[in-house]
Amino acid sequence: MEQKQVGTIKNSDELEFAIFCIENIAARLGADAGEVYDALTQNSDILSNYIVSGYETLHTQGKDYIVEDILSVMREEGVRI
Repeated sequence: MEQKQVGTIKNSDELEFAIFCIENIAARLGADAGEVYDALTQNSDILSNYIVSGYETLHTQGKDYIVEDILSVMREEGVRI
């Protein structure tokens, strides 16, 4: 499958947030973080078009909300781990 271009992460805060999201989704699903990264980048554009682009709003929420919100987006887009 062709890899989609990951959106531009502008600073270390956005990078740390993206890693936080990937690691916590992996923990919630009992999956490998690499699998989650692939699902959010190769199988969809959720990392760039939702997590990174929504950083300003998302990072103000609690961990459980963030994880559930992203899992909901993954379900809506048919992304599975």
